[in-house]
Amino acid sequence: MSTPAVVSDPARLARRGMVILTAINLLNYLDRYVPAALGESLRHSTLQISDTQFGLLMSGFIVVYMLTAPVFGVLGDTRSRAHLIALGVFLWSIATALGGIAWSFAALLVARAAVGIGEAAYGTIAPTLISDYYPRSHRGRMFAVFYAAIPIGSALGYIVSGQIDAHYGWRSAFVVAGIPGLVLAGLALRLYDPQRGINDPQPAPGAIASGARAAYAALRRNRPYVLTLLGYAAYTFALGGMAAFMPKFLIRVRGIPGGDATTWFGLILVGTGFIGTFVGGWVGDYLQRFTKQSYLWVSGVATILAAPCTLVALTSPVPALYWGGIIAAELLLFVSTGPINSAIVNVVAPAMRATAVAGSIFTIHALGDVPSPALLGIISDRTSLAEAVLIIPVAVLVGGLIWSYAAWSGGRHLGAEATP
Repeated sequence: MSTPAVVSDPARLARRGMVILTAINLLNYLDRYVPAALGESLRHSTLQISDTQFGLLMSGFIVVYMLTAPVFGVLGDTRSRAHLIALGVFLWSIATALGGIAWSFAALLVARAAVGIGEAAYGTIAPTLISDYYPRSHRGRMFAVFYAAIPIGSALGYIVSGQIDAHYGWRSAFVVAGIPGLVLAGLALRLYDPQRGINDPQPAPGAIASGARAAYAALRRNRPYVLTLLGYAAYTFALGGMAAFMPKFLIRVRGIPGGDATTWFGLILVGTGFIGTFVGGWVGDYLQRFTKQSYLWVSGVATILAAPCTLVALTSPVPALYWGGIIAAELLLFVSTGPINSAIVNVVAPAMRATAVAGSIFTIHALGDVPSPALLGIISDRTSLAEAVLIIPVAVLVGGLIWSYAAWSGGRHLGAEATP
């Protein structure tokens, strides 16, 4: 259960918790994208992983992740969040290392699927802790800090794994990636776990429901929540395909050597992700004084603008144009990271936040990066990788349009309520 609400220095404990949670999030994404950096090596290894199998490998992890997330969502609203997070970090770290001894495609698929169980525990519960560490007025910035670890961790997954693969082989890359999590699992056991809703004296929008079935039924009736998730699903479809196949695309279609492709793509992720995530968080918070839909507007507009940049990145043969397109697209896509997750936790009651995040995880992955890597792999094997990636900018545009519509309709609804 949660620790008592009265503690000696909650602000210091919250800061410490943020540091630990952000470090874990960085490792979370490093481990998640190890296979993406090894795609071409796995293709030419004794396992002979085809593009279709590679897509299934990336999707298999997400399938388990999304199926177990609702379970941890319910547990996260009723049990010790620190203990659940520690268990999750331990499990995914062991599973990541086990990928290094896989003797077949099936064995590697099982190891990666097991990573999804551990990451589901953490990914579902960590945002609820941050919501209880800080008041609503600071959450956009705090989530920006937390989610800035995504591009950094993803980049390290590409860079570190790509370099280890180049010098020591793909098996070593899995083992090295799994070790740091054992240390962070120990730190997670001592996370500050405040009373749920301590920084929300008034209930957030959305009814408080008792029981998992009633909670998910209430979320399905929450129109802003549903629209936000549909846009997030399209966005995740695009990002999932891009994250899985961009190194392969740069190596195979653009002819860039493997180590260079993963390193440059990783460096771009660090720079654009760090800047984009912080800009999105700060702008979303600033615009809250003008509209309650600021998080959705920021996410929607930035994602719409990212669509043509993504198209240029994937179609232009000119290095200056496709590298410029990648940079612009990634920068704009990362602007949405903090605001959209703030929007999700703000449209539900505090007592339902872990369940809401779990529902979000299930939905965005079921409709997003579960089908996209597998679909891209199938299209690539049947036609070409250059043709397969063209579905990515379409998904980016759809996500931006849904979020913009959600912001517009939400503003109209609030305006109607305010009219005498």
